[in-house]
Formats: sequence, structure tokens, C-alpha cells
Amino acid sequence: MTRVADLLGAGRTFSFEFFPPKDDATQLSLGRTIAELEPLQPSFVSVTYGAGGTTRERTRNVVNWVAKETAITPMAHLTCQGHVRTEIADILDGYQAAGVENIMALGGDPPADLADRGPSDYRYASDLVAEVAATGAFSIGVAAHPEVHPASPDRAADRRHLAAKLAAADFAVTQFFFEVRHYVDLVNELADLDVTKPVLPGIMPITNAKQIARMARLSGAELPAWVVEAVERYDDPADVRRVGVELASKLCSDLLEAGAPGLHFYTMNRSTATREIYANLGLASLRVS
Repeated sequence: MTRVADLLGAGRTFSFEFFPPKDDATQLSLGRTIAELEPLQPSFVSVTYGAGGTTRERTRNVVNWVAKETAITPMAHLTCQGHVRTEIADILDGYQAAGVENIMALGGDPPADLADRGPSDYRYASDLVAEVAATGAFSIGVAAHPEVHPASPDRAADRRHLAAKLAAADFAVTQFFFEVRHYVDLVNELADLDVTKPVLPGIMPITNAKQIARMARLSGAELPAWVVEAVERYDDPADVRRVGVELASKLCSDLLEAGAPGLHFYTMNRSTATREIYANLGLASLRVS
């Protein structure tokens, strides 16, 4: 197994994110997606974690399957919502036993159903980062919000909080965004705080206009007018998807030119858009050479 920090130290990384399947049918679909993306030789893949730990077992099963059955390096998401320290210790012990060396430590969202909300020994993601770092067994990633976390009181506080997380973590992965300036500003603002650890931009190609608008509202990302106009020119979903891939490809190209240490693709458990962006950037031939 390989630590993401070491991969980033060796050069640019290209990585994919999945969410755990809810049933056997979506499990098979995810397996096909991973098989379709594996030839691109991703540096690593990450698996998300449901609100309040509601997908704990499914996340663990996917991560362990990737570690055992593929040549891909996995990273497990872990949140502090609804967890006590003994539970986190058990989860980390299990990942160590399975040879998993990478954890994405997040604050996470509470479950929508109050009945599913368990006790928590953690208040902030930084508390969980410290807990994982104390084991010395994992490379640790944290989340970054280029356009500021929706719960942050202001931009300066958001950047100070991120800098504090990165003092103990190895790298950050951003929420998705649509304009390269947001990423460049984030990196420069961290540099002003003497933080130079790698920040991987998260890429979410538009394949469904309604879905991306809803997710942008939840994450605090701005949906620029020019993006809306580009998408709304078309009624055919295939055209919307094509434009979305073109816009994402241009963003990726600009980010790499701006010096981004890699790209992290939010795949939504489908491979086609990511494979098309790879082809547009000429990455497919580089990854398999």
C-alpha cells in the first residue's frame, strides 16, 4: 500500500472519489465503474462516509475490497459526527489490519433523522485529525472550501481553521468549484499563513444541471452565470453533459497550468465523464504509458 503524502511528494496525482453502494445492484455498478477506471492508473481513490456514520460498514467494505482486489491505493473517509473515541479507535484498528494507510478526516454532516444521531466525542474535524495523527499509521487528508465553508463566520476565519487542520494533516482536497481563481486564491491565502502543504482541487463535471445546482447550494459553491448560460442553451441531456465535460476539461487544464499538484474527480460512481476528461487532457496515454 502507498501513502497519499508520498504519492504527492513524488509528483502530480490523479484520483477518483466514490460513494458506498446502498444495495447489491449498485454494488455491481460500482464494481464496473472501478474496473473501467482502473486502466487509467489512478494514484488513489477515496470512498465517502454517510452523515453521522450511516454508511460505516459499506464504506469499510468498499475500501477493503479495493485494497484487496485491485492494484489501486484506497483512502477511507471518516467523520467525527456521531462517533465516540472508542468507535474511532476500532475503525482505525480495522483499517490498519487491512493495510489501509490513508484517511480523509472530516467534520461530516449529522444524519437527517434525529433518531440516527448518536453521541459524539468530537466537535470539529481538527479534533478527529489529531486523533488519527496520534496513531502515526495514516496519511491524512482534510477538506477545503475554496469559496469558504458555509458555516464559517468570514473568509479569514475559514483560512485560519484550514491552516490549523493542515498543521497536523498531510494534504487537503477541495469541494468542487467552477472557476480557477477560487483555487488560486485559496492556495495564496494559505501561503500567506505559511501553509504550503498540497491542496488537490476537486472536480465535478456537470452531467445533470439540476443535480449540480442542488449540490452547489449545499456545499456553498457559486454556480456562475456563464456556466448556467452555457448549460441552459440546450434541452437535450446529452448536450448538457457534453458541455459539462468541456467546461470541466478546461478547468482542469487551467488548474494544471496554475500549478495544482493533481486533480481529484468526484465521479458520482460513473466512469464516462472522467474518462472523457482524461482523453481531452491527454492524460489517458500518460497514465498508461
